[in-house]
Amino acid sequence: MLTMKDIIREGNPILRQVAKEVELPPSKEDKETLEKMIEFLINSQDPEIALKYNLRSGVGIAAPQIGISKRMFAVHLPDEGEQLTAFGMYNPRIVSHSVETTSLENGEGCLSVDREVTGLVPRFSRITVKGVDMNGEEISLRLRGFPAIVFQHEIDHLNGIMFYDRIEEDDPFKKAIKL
Repeated sequence: MLTMKDIIREGNPILRQVAKEVELPPSKEDKETLEKMIEFLINSQDPEIALKYNLRSGVGIAAPQIGISKRMFAVHLPDEGEQLTAFGMYNPRIVSHSVETTSLENGEGCLSVDREVTGLVPRFSRITVKGVDMNGEEISLRLRGFPAIVFQHEIDHLNGIMFYDRIEEDDPFKKAIKL
C-alpha cells in the first residue's frame, strides 16, 4: 500500500523530467503500479483510512510523484453523475482543447507540494484526451469542468510541469491564460 512516505516532494528532480512512454501492452509491473496509485487515491478519500495512515486526500496522482518517470496516472473523482470513478491511464495526451479557460476558485493543490500556494491556475475548460486504459484499450475522453482540470494537472506532471508554474507571477489571481 502506498502512503505519504512514497510521495516524491517538490525539489526532487524527477518531478521536472518529461516522463517516458509506457511500453504497450503495459507490463505486469506497470499494471500493479497503476492499481496501487488508484488504491492510494481511494484510501486517501476514505476518512477512516486516511486518518489511520496519515494520508492527504488526493483526486489524482502521476507516476513521477512516486518516483517512476513513466507516462501514467490515476484519478478518483466524481463523474458527471456525481458518482466517484477511479480511472488509470497510460500515455495520455491532450489532442484538442477549448479556447475558453477556467480555474479552480480556490486554486490547486498537489500531493507533492507540502506548502500552500495561492493563485489561480489557468486550465482549458474542455479537453479531449487520448491514451490507453487499464485494460490496454485505446480510449478517447471528452472532459470538461473539474475532471478536465484534474487530467490537465496530472498530464502536466508527466511533462515536468508543476501547477504553480502556470500561476501568473505578477498577478496570481489574474484569470488570463498562461498555458
